[in-house]
Amino acid sequence: MGFAVNRGVKVSDSDKQVSKGAGKEVASSKEVSAFLQKVSALPTVNTGAGQGRLIFALDATGSRENTWDQATQLQAEMFTSTQAIGKLQVQLCYFRGFMEFYHSEWCHEAAGLLKIMTGIRCHAGTTQIERLMQHALDETRRARVHSLVFVGDAMEENTDVLCQLAGQLGLYNVPVFIFQEGHDVRAEKTFKEMARLSKGAYSHFDASSIDQLKDLLRAVAVYATGGLKALQHFSKNSHPAVKLLGQQLGK
Repeated sequence: MGFAVNRGVKVSDSDKQVSKGAGKEVASSKEVSAFLQKVSALPTVNTGAGQGRLIFALDATGSRENTWDQATQLQAEMFTSTQAIGKLQVQLCYFRGFMEFYHSEWCHEAAGLLKIMTGIRCHAGTTQIERLMQHALDETRRARVHSLVFVGDAMEENTDVLCQLAGQLGLYNVPVFIFQEGHDVRAEKTFKEMARLSKGAYSHFDASSIDQLKDLLRAVAVYATGGLKALQHFSKNSHPAVKLLGQQLGK
């Protein structure tokens, strides 16, 4: 399927800008197979006249280079899986290098975003999570954004500023789902607080929990198209980490 994607936008400096307890569980191949069958059998989530809108953001700085190809494959699977789950518009964002920040147009099919994702290469630079959060606020002030997904491994910014922005997103009912790669302790503490303040959820992932991340990304897509009720229904027979994600949101 082709994506109705317009050319993405590079933003200049002057422009606007699940619980860790399940993080090390690994789903067996049998569990993954059963999960995929359940996803394919899910009824389409009715979002009324509109569509769910999800911002999917990636840290593309140099520290993620070694695992980028693997992570890109996982992120791609989330996009393709949403087509069978319900109506969903996705905007892809990433930051890297020297103050480079990119966001695509809003898209409702996977092929175009996948093409962008597979063409991304990591460039050394500092994190720009504040810029991402401000962008998400700007977007939802224009038209409702239902969730923000961020995949990253580090945080080199002011914790208080990031948490303040996360709280603002929470006031707009935009939960932030943060998936952390690696074990940066400072980043983990900040990411968990950002997820809490935005009424979202946090989960760790690494090479030993790839199948879990697949499940979690699909669960977020379900949430963006159908809300908490759809996620709770979806999580009944899925990976335990998905249930924990639903419990975090329920609180």
